[in-house]
Amino acid sequence: MPNEAKIAAVSKLKELFEGSDSLFVTDYHGLNVADMTVLRKDLRENNVKFLVAKNTLLMLGAKEAGVEGLDEFLIGPTAIAFTSDDPAVAAKILNDSFKKRELPRMKVFVVDKTQYSAEEIGKLADLPPKDQLLSRVVAAVEAPFSELVGSLDGFFRDLIGSVDALADKRKNEA
Repeated sequence: MPNEAKIAAVSKLKELFEGSDSLFVTDYHGLNVADMTVLRKDLRENNVKFLVAKNTLLMLGAKEAGVEGLDEFLIGPTAIAFTSDDPAVAAKILNDSFKKRELPRMKVFVVDKTQYSAEEIGKLADLPPKDQLLSRVVAAVEAPFSELVGSLDGFFRDLIGSVDALADKRKNEA
């Protein structure tokens, strides 16, 4: 029979699953307290919640939130990083931690309800931050319009110059 603490924990997990656009399921086994503290601090500074919980509670929270396909990864020591911000930032922090210590080990991650294997974390971690990607898109869309405006500006400048010259010529003739 579930007690109130477990019911509250599942409810909190459900909220985290529902409120996150991305989540990263990791195996933290082997991380010492100092490494875990540094990792949590780095994640927290970037609006990523890193939570260690019992696998059965994680399964129940995910199930209640409608997140499927995680049960097979919720085995052994498990921590999940939840974020609604840029998933590339969380991926970079976790991937950099893995490169330094080979911990935590990525089990699986989900971005916008699409599940990815642990091996694909490097691809996401290598992406520039979301703000830079958006500015690149804006620049790519803006460039042709800027060229068009520049061309039209040059055309009208030449046209106005010709009209002014013609007007001056007619004024001098009269």
